[in-house]
Amino acid sequence: MKTNDRIVISMIALFVFITFHINLSNAQTMKTYSLIAKGTFVVEMKPEGTTKDGDITFGKYSVQKTIMGDLLASSKLDMLSAVAENGSGSYVAIESVRGTLNGRSGTFVLMHNGTRTKTSQELTVTVVPGCSTGELTGLEGKFTINIVGKEHFYIFEYSL
Repeated sequence: MKTNDRIVISMIALFVFITFHINLSNAQTMKTYSLIAKGTFVVEMKPEGTTKDGDITFGKYSVQKTIMGDLLASSKLDMLSAVAENGSGSYVAIESVRGTLNGRSGTFVLMHNGTRTKTSQELTVTVVPGCSTGELTGLEGKFTINIVGKEHFYIFEYSL
């Protein structure tokens, strides 16, 4: 290997090393939220169409929720899903929430990202940063959904 090639490779390696460490130092840590809201919600889901590609079915849905408990709200969300014949699948959604959270009124946006297999599932629902209004301006948090039987429960960990 020529000396110039070694110098170029060394410079690239140094650049990658420095960039990696800068990105690690800027990485966000897991946030903790000081406030908690709990309650239930009901869902009304309307299919807007499905398509099939091989053994995968893609769907689009319009969903409305009525949320009760510490969060009194109504919401609308648009959801896209992909489900395999073996039961594995995923969905993504953007939800617009309007209501009162522990006495504070306003709006905010939630982002949903869920996956499942026959043996596991994972769902992340988070407040979209900078997308809140009124007395909820600056809201941050995560929204955990639990389904027991046919009843939907939530735990909303948040900060303002």
